[in-house]
Amino acid sequence: MPLTPPAPSRPLRDYAAIGDGRTVALIGLDGGVDWLPLPNIHSRPVFARLVDESAGGCIQLAPVEEYEVTRRYIPRTNVLETTFTTPSGVATLTDAMVTGIAGRLPWAELARRVDGVKGEVEFAWCVQPGTMLRSAAPWTERIDGFSIMRIGHVSLAVTGHEHGVHGEPDAGNESIDGGFTATKGSRHLLVIAATEGEPLRIPDAKNVDRGIDRTIGGWEMWSDEFSYEGPWADDVQRSALDLKLLLFSPTGAIAAAATTSLPENPRGGKNWDYRYAWVRDLAYTAHAWVGFGLREETHAAISWLLRTIRKNGPEVQVMYTLDGDAEIGLEKHQVPGWNGNQPVVTGNPAQGQLQLGVYGDLIALCRTYVEAGNRLDIQTGRLLADVADRTCDLWRREDSGMWELPELRHYTSSKMGCWKALDDAQWLAAGGHIPDNGDRWRAERDRIHRWVDERCWSEDLQAYTLAPGSEDLDASVLLHAPTGFDRGERMSRTVDAITERLTTENHLVYRYTGMDQEEHTFVACAFWRATALACVGRHAEAIEAMDALVAQGNDVGIYSEMIAEDDGAFWGNLPQALSHLALINAALVIREVVDDAELGDR
Repeated sequence: MPLTPPAPSRPLRDYAAIGDGRTVALIGLDGGVDWLPLPNIHSRPVFARLVDESAGGCIQLAPVEEYEVTRRYIPRTNVLETTFTTPSGVATLTDAMVTGIAGRLPWAELARRVDGVKGEVEFAWCVQPGTMLRSAAPWTERIDGFSIMRIGHVSLAVTGHEHGVHGEPDAGNESIDGGFTATKGSRHLLVIAATEGEPLRIPDAKNVDRGIDRTIGGWEMWSDEFSYEGPWADDVQRSALDLKLLLFSPTGAIAAAATTSLPENPRGGKNWDYRYAWVRDLAYTAHAWVGFGLREETHAAISWLLRTIRKNGPEVQVMYTLDGDAEIGLEKHQVPGWNGNQPVVTGNPAQGQLQLGVYGDLIALCRTYVEAGNRLDIQTGRLLADVADRTCDLWRREDSGMWELPELRHYTSSKMGCWKALDDAQWLAAGGHIPDNGDRWRAERDRIHRWVDERCWSEDLQAYTLAPGSEDLDASVLLHAPTGFDRGERMSRTVDAITERLTTENHLVYRYTGMDQEEHTFVACAFWRATALACVGRHAEAIEAMDALVAQGNDVGIYSEMIAEDDGAFWGNLPQALSHLALINAALVIREVVDDAELGDR
């Protein structure tokens, strides 16, 4: 019989992520795969118990007895190792999204390998596909004596080695289950292979067993190419590996997160789909890749973005699909949601907004690429010159700001982003990388700086504010300490104001004034504060903040979008690219500006 599903809505801190460059699976502390879109990260999830307890589907594999659990990633990989200890024995579960000899497989292959370590441990398992957000009904076919599971256009094969399938599932069944006993030295495999709209390859268990080891070796090889020597090295490398999970290898795009509709607050409403590529996130990611010497990822990301902008132009959009389209839309699904929190959606309404900061992100990305020793093509040079001219024309307009707000205003951080766009454009022009309209760009850049200095500074608060005439604070202005807009006294005073009004005792930070009444702290903002402290010369405070923040991921180093101040619970989508990027870039900046003697043995 199938296992009885556990209580609904386990904490988001419980999840670890594995992936293959095409999709991401979330695995709970209980060994359950509660989120897995197939075949792509932005497909509708075949396994989605995370947001639909009764009909979402899951892959369960755990001891029958009560157990204690510890887990880790195999060092320098995204392969998860979970150790179950029961009164009768110990066994380890190794989970991998298997990759091929030359990279990702042309099909999806989740491999779950159990090795007996001590005594005996009885396991039960169940593969129960869901309804793909209530849009399809799973069923089983018997073909040539083999069970094939179908959900919409997705086909699944469930096979293994010494996995103890319970008989031969009848046609029409919605699940396949089994069980086995792990003893010292025994090995058992459960394998789920998937395709969509194409033939289904039935894996050979022995090949899959080797494939797990090959996948471990592949991740280790990637980590060997990763170059970072500096403070918080283990945390930086883990965040880099988490970012690598979000790279959609068929195109080079970077997903903002692996999930949709995980809530930002208990009351619901702010439940969005983050399985899209934000220009902002891609710019920050490329900066990190360059800092780590990762050439292939950097080139893939920038090339994908530039092709996508030209394809969907002339306007630069806030985000694009991972396949490179601008049309996103929004669809609500009649499923319960995590902890009953609504809505559950595919799509994101921020698409189509005017966010002026995107111009700065795009040109900064290209400057980063050039500074790494590369050169731009003629088309890209013309595109960037056009974007710089467009920035000159548009910076005086109200926009939705970085936080994608419905109220159009003159957001301070948006103006700073425009300053960054023109500063980088004139740098590229001076080096002969793009057509030169530098006189205009320099004049408008300086005009923006004066405008912000005169209108966006509050003498009462001693801080840059959310917008001219506002007494609200916005943590996103801290991004413009490392950009160079301000590394002086005013930015230092702004950090003080944000510390006093938006920062918790454990160094977490709310996005802007009033958010402590609406949502939880925003992880990236906390790392931005640490970065800004370093940039304004307050090194000891920056180090103190980083020491506190790198300890606030979960047991395997994953960060969500938000963390609750009171109990440290995760909220929002995960793994969240912006959170991990903020950690990485904070470490890179601190390494650059802080002496080794101050950093000590970190």
